[in-house]
Amino acid sequence: MRSCNSILTSTYSRWSKNGTNERKTTSYEEFIDNQDVLDLIEKKPGGIIALLDEACMFPKSTHETFEQKMYQTYKGHKRFSKPKLARTDFTINHYAGDVTYQADQFLDKNKDYVVAEHQALLNASKCPFVTNLFPLLSKEASKQSKFSSIGIHFKQQLQALMETLSTTEPHYIRCVKPNAVLKLVIFENFNVLNQLRCGGVLEAIRISCAGYPTKRTFDEFFDLFDMLVPDVLDGS
Repeated sequence: MRSCNSILTSTYSRWSKNGTNERKTTSYEEFIDNQDVLDLIEKKPGGIIALLDEACMFPKSTHETFEQKMYQTYKGHKRFSKPKLARTDFTINHYAGDVTYQADQFLDKNKDYVVAEHQALLNASKCPFVTNLFPLLSKEASKQSKFSSIGIHFKQQLQALMETLSTTEPHYIRCVKPNAVLKLVIFENFNVLNQLRCGGVLEAIRISCAGYPTKRTFDEFFDLFDMLVPDVLDGS
C-alpha cells in the first residue's frame, strides 16, 4: 500500500511542478499519508524493528523487557497505544484502523541465525530451488553480518522492491473478496467497499481524479487541437 501511495504522490508532485513551471494554475491536493506509521515501525534508530533487533542481541532480553522498552519509548505516540491490563500486547493505529499485536514470540521469530555449515550443505543440494534459498555469502559479507534477523531481511527485500519499482511503470491489480463465506454469486457491498477503502484504492482514485482524467502526450494533444489556434501555428 505504501509503495502505491508513494508512486501516486511522486507522479502527482511531478505533474504539479511541471504545471507551476509552465505558469499554469494548480492547487496542492491533500492526501492521507501513513509515513508516521512507517517511521514508527521501521525507522532506524528508534523504530520497532530496530528495538526488536537490539533486544535480540542481548541474551537476557525477554518479550516482557522488549515490551516495556516499547512502552517507554513510544509513550505518547499518537499511533502507538497499550491495551488495558496488557503485559505484552501493543496496538498500532494503521491506515486501515487499529491492530493489536501480541509480542510473546517476537524475539524468537525475529532471530534468523543459520549455521554456516548447514548453509553450505543446503547450498550444495542438487535441487536448484533449495540452492537458491541458501546462497553462500562472501567472506566480506560474512564478517559484516554479525547479526541476522527477519526484520533486517524484510527491510532489505523491501528496499530491493522499491528500487525495482522506481525503474519501471508498474500497474497494480487489487484482489477483492466478494464475500466472507467464499461462495459463488454472493456480493457483499459493505465488505467490498471496506476492502477498497482499507487498501487505499478509493484514496488513490480521489487523488487521480484531482488531476487530469486522461494523460496524453504532447504530439497527441497537438494533433487533436491544432485547428483551434491556426494563427499561432502560422506564426510559428
